[in-house]
Amino acid sequence: MGRAEERRARQRGGRRAAPRRSSGTPSATGRGEAVTVVGSEPVPGGRAAARRAAKSAGRGKGGDGKGRIRRLFTWKKMLGAFLGSCLLVIGAFIALYLYVDIPEDNAAAQAAQRQSNIYKYSDGSTLARDGEVNREIVDLSKVPKEVRYTFVAAENKSFYNDNGIDLKGTARGVLNTLMGKGAQGGSTITQQYVKNYYLSQEQTVSRKLREIVISLKVDRQMSKDEILAGYINTSYYGRNSYGIQAAAQAYYRVDADRLSVAQGAYLAALLQAPSQYDWAVASDTGKRLVKARWNYVLDNMVEEGWLDKTERQDMKFPEPEEPKPTAGLEGQKGYLIALANRQLEDQLMKEQGLTRSQAEAAVVDQGWTITLNIDKKKQSELEKAVKAQLTSKLDSKKRKVDADIQAGAVSVDPKTGKVVALYGGVDYFDHYTSNATRTDYQPASTFKPVILAAALEENAETRSGKPITANTVYDGTSKRPVVDSDGNKVGFAPENEDDENYGPITVQTAMNKSVNSVFAQMGVDVGMRNVMDVAGKLGMDVSDEQAVPAQTLGTMGASPLQMAGVYATLDNHGKKVTPSIIKAAEHNSRTVELPNPIGEQVISRESADTVTSVLTGVVDDGTARKAVANNPEHDGQKVAGKTGTSDDNKSAWFTGYTPDLVTSVGLFGEDDKTHAQTKMYGAGGFDRVNGGGFPAEIWAAYMFGVTKTDARFDLETDQGAAVQPTWTPTPTQEPTTQKPTETPTTQKPTETPTTEEPTETPTTEEPTETPTTQQPTTPPTSEPTDDVTLDPVRPDDGQ
Repeated sequence: MGRAEERRARQRGGRRAAPRRSSGTPSATGRGEAVTVVGSEPVPGGRAAARRAAKSAGRGKGGDGKGRIRRLFTWKKMLGAFLGSCLLVIGAFIALYLYVDIPEDNAAAQAAQRQSNIYKYSDGSTLARDGEVNREIVDLSKVPKEVRYTFVAAENKSFYNDNGIDLKGTARGVLNTLMGKGAQGGSTITQQYVKNYYLSQEQTVSRKLREIVISLKVDRQMSKDEILAGYINTSYYGRNSYGIQAAAQAYYRVDADRLSVAQGAYLAALLQAPSQYDWAVASDTGKRLVKARWNYVLDNMVEEGWLDKTERQDMKFPEPEEPKPTAGLEGQKGYLIALANRQLEDQLMKEQGLTRSQAEAAVVDQGWTITLNIDKKKQSELEKAVKAQLTSKLDSKKRKVDADIQAGAVSVDPKTGKVVALYGGVDYFDHYTSNATRTDYQPASTFKPVILAAALEENAETRSGKPITANTVYDGTSKRPVVDSDGNKVGFAPENEDDENYGPITVQTAMNKSVNSVFAQMGVDVGMRNVMDVAGKLGMDVSDEQAVPAQTLGTMGASPLQMAGVYATLDNHGKKVTPSIIKAAEHNSRTVELPNPIGEQVISRESADTVTSVLTGVVDDGTARKAVANNPEHDGQKVAGKTGTSDDNKSAWFTGYTPDLVTSVGLFGEDDKTHAQTKMYGAGGFDRVNGGGFPAEIWAAYMFGVTKTDARFDLETDQGAAVQPTWTPTPTQEPTTQKPTETPTTQKPTETPTTEEPTETPTTEEPTETPTTQQPTTPPTSEPTDDVTLDPVRPDDGQ
């Protein structure tokens, strides 16, 4: 076999072996012997030929693909591709750098870009026009040097040494934009100035790239002082203030040249989230965050050598002045606009990944047309109700405490989630904080329905294994120590109102009379973690709350807006309702798709409907009977609701609903000088302000004028006061002939409890709900009972 034939054999991939050479045939090497391998066919041509044949065989048996990949991805080719890509990026950036120019430096033109926002009622009529730009440019020399350093310390410590951009932060920002996460920090003062002065707040890759190029050019063409002056003069500080001069006046009533270092540090800290950090309206969390950032700014100044350490230690946080009135925001308008802006900002942050500061800058003075869900008639009726039932009856000259009473209310359509009316305070000019959205007061006993909802949703049982229902009997003894599933005391024994002992009562009656001891034990029976989880599902903010028994008294903070959402979810048969004040938000350069206020089923319909059924008893035979059920304006509307009075009478509530409308009304004691929480005892000439008083009266005066009289609750439940009993259980004891009195005495009852709840005719005296109280320092020593064997029949209330 010649060499040509051997090559052809190898090219065929070794699929057919070359014929064996005879021992006498001369080899290809010129020798007289062939190379032979034991167990295989001999390969002519020696070892080199064998290796070549093996490689050919590999390519012919599936190795050809792997070999091609290895040839394609060699280190030389990969390095070349990487270098080529780098050259392309560099070339593209050079082209972009040459193409993009710094926009014309024209402060007047930049200010002119801002346009007033227009706010409308749900019917399209104009509510307000907001957006007169408050800006005054000041020379940097007019700003004390130490105050200038506060902004550098807050935003960009390397400002005086960098080239205008932060490469890591910028790369992160571009990547986040590409991934739809928006900007997430990392911008230098130069970049922020460029964005504020030359560009917009939109989060796009093209805008980010332009920002980078312009920042590099600005850093080359302008001094650091010029850039810093531009930054502090164009930034938005809240309170409709642009620039440090306007901010100095808005927050401290001084010109920029009179600002102290401590005040400058607050203004510098404020830029991160102007409305959230505005001391006049900030929540406890907001105040804590802005104080932390204020300290961060001053500590950075010490670190950089811009502030003496001793001077820093002596500084106290400079609380700003109250806001000045803004034209067009008088009465309730300011409260409505503030909530609308906030909800629009929340949506922009969610959609575009903006920070709070960026979202505010994208909303304020940006030419939005925002249509609210506010119904003009309902809004007017709510304002009239508060005036008629509360403010007209307060007289601070006769009673000093009357000056400390604040009211807030929110009305929500449970089927759509629309906020149709809102009351934030007597006047936006007089009380900047909205009482409708503030979350610093306890909801008190209005939290009890949430505990019952959790019990029903979790199919919870008492310690003796009985299901918790509207008819379950608990021990209503005041200061009764709460025990866990093992019978151990948990160190909590709440007092009932006036230390009243109710003895064995059903859950329905305990809700009607707002008995603390019953719901404290029920919360532990259900599991406080389960209770708090259900509270969160219904719409309360419990993210930072501990799951402890004391929470059964409603000791967390909540707003009328939140409580209206919770009760609207119950009214909507367990489908989540997140109240929304915005109907539509239109802008000429962007569209915003608003979320649906109606969400998923968060608790079962049966659980929600059972709670509604039970809450009808509070109105018909409980703490809201006088103000609501017996109200002269009550024209047959079916009503469910709950009163609440907090510890030390600092807040009082009534949150109630008809089948077509939910309204939450809260009264808050706030010192009219210091704005600290204070007690409401004696307000309006009453010993104590209860939820069944002013709040329920406001609710009834408003609701009975705007709700349908023929609406009926469509309930899928066999429990609660709204359900007609279909059978009568066998009594376990003989009923007594003596009819019990409506108001239990403070002594232990001597009579045998009846097998059914009394159906006494309501008296003119209003039963008051149980205010929440602090844990007694010395719990009683008597051994508590979890539940009792008595199971009285619920009364038929005719609903």
